[in-house]
Amino acid sequence: MATKSKILIIGGTGSIGKQIVEASAKAGHPTFVLIREATLSVPSKSFMLDSFQKSGVTFIIGDLHDPESLVKAIKQVDVVISTKFYPSEFGHDVDRARPVKPLKTYSGIKAQIRRVTEAEGIPLTCIIANCFNGYFLPTLAQSRDKVVILGSGNAKVVFNNELDIATYTIKTVDDPRTDNKCVYINPPSNIYSFNGLVSLWEKKIGKTLEKVYLPDDQILKNIEESPFPHNLMLSISHSTFVKGEQTNFEIEPSFWVEASELYPDVKYTTVDEYLGRFV
Repeated sequence: MATKSKILIIGGTGSIGKQIVEASAKAGHPTFVLIREATLSVPSKSFMLDSFQKSGVTFIIGDLHDPESLVKAIKQVDVVISTKFYPSEFGHDVDRARPVKPLKTYSGIKAQIRRVTEAEGIPLTCIIANCFNGYFLPTLAQSRDKVVILGSGNAKVVFNNELDIATYTIKTVDDPRTDNKCVYINPPSNIYSFNGLVSLWEKKIGKTLEKVYLPDDQILKNIEESPFPHNLMLSISHSTFVKGEQTNFEIEPSFWVEASELYPDVKYTTVDEYLGRFV
């Protein structure tokens, strides 16, 4: 059997990072986590760090903002996964979306980093994770009487369970089909308009919700008048739920691939199954 790549995960103690660490170790990759020395003594992280060590994960003391320690860590592995960029693409492909500010500014920085990486000839796989279930769906599940819908509610959006995102990510590591491509995690059962999502939730709770539609011009006004970081979150929602920038283009096989088609063996959690937990 071929030797599996050594993986360094930056941001491995964060909410999605820990899922990626666990998926990497479970898949049998020699797994390394860049971690600040101070983090080792944080009480709230102790259970997670103990779990990592029991899974055979190696800690490398360093800091993303300390170039010397970062380079030293990178030299020990074959592949680097940074949760500063994956899946922190704000839920969309920065090369395809055209959001309003302030998201436009941050997306532009992400795109510049892609260009520099490409120019240096560094092999790159971009994971487009779309919306995290844990961030968006529990909020809907709290709605028992009224729900606010951005725009018309007809834009198609992709919702993914965080563990599935981590599993698909690790699957790409030693897969030559993903070299220098974007991998979109767009499982067909997880693509919904917000209207469709609300309808699904209404069926589960056996109740019709009052629907309040927030028009585009009001959303843009709210973005302009809100302080940071609220304006950033609103601009992400505008890009996703109003403009539909997760799904308003075709995936071109020569440059982009879809995860659930590449890895049909992964039993991903559907939106229907996930919402069922809250009934």
